Amino acid sequence: MKEIDFLPEWYKSGRRRQVSYRTQYIAIGGVFVVMVVWSFITTHSISQAKAQYAQMATNQAQAEKVSAKLAELESEMSLLRKNAESIEEIDSRIDVAGVLAELSFLIDEKIVLRKAEFIAEKFLDKDDVKSSSAAVVRAVQANLSNKNKLPLGNVRFKVVIAGVAADASDVATMMCKLEDSPYFCQVVLAFSRGDAEIGIDRASSSFAETEVAGGTVKNKDRAGESGVQSKIQVNEFEINCYLANYREL
Repeated sequence: MKEIDFLPEWYKSGRRRQVSYRTQYIAIGGVFVVMVVWSFITTHSISQAKAQYAQMATNQAQAEKVSAKLAELESEMSLLRKNAESIEEIDSRIDVAGVLAELSFLIDEKIVLRKAEFIAEKFLDKDDVKSSSAAVVRAVQANLSNKNKLPLGNVRFKVVIAGVAADASDVATMMCKLEDSPYFCQVVLAFSRGDAEIGIDRASSSFAETEVAGGTVKNKDRAGESGVQSKIQVNEFEINCYLANYREL
């Protein structure tokens, strides 16, 4: 049997159009939902990115501050290193008070010192000893405007002790004490002569050293009166030694 379709063609076309429209509506609705979800996700991602950027900007500002502080500290450390090197160069490495206390302990009451000098000497190599002499600068006479002549760095100190003693045996005793002391080494007698005289004014108990025996001695006491009533002969000496605060390698 042959089926007879009583539905008109325009009805069928309308139904097909409705199905097509419904499909398109569903597809458009799905695309819209996807777009809404994508927009929400994108907005959330942008918010997180902004928050991270703000945090990174804060961290960057803190890092810049720390970097600037670090550069400042490095500059200060560099300056401190230069100052430390300068101090290391000019440091005498001696305890002057301790050395003077040791000298006062070793000096007998029969000895009167006229001077005690500390002379800085640079260490010379064996090749330089033959070609040049030691650079010696007295600390009290150093000219700070001419820094090239100052013995900086590793130096040793020569001690020059000069004065008068009652007898030559007192000078020898003092040299033995200096040699036995841990403060001094290489003790050498520069000169010793027994022709020096000291004039004593008994009225004022003041005295003055004369240059050569037999010369005219004149002295003024504390009250302004002149005339030495007696003279005694003493032994004038000078001793050279070095502070034992170094070791040659």
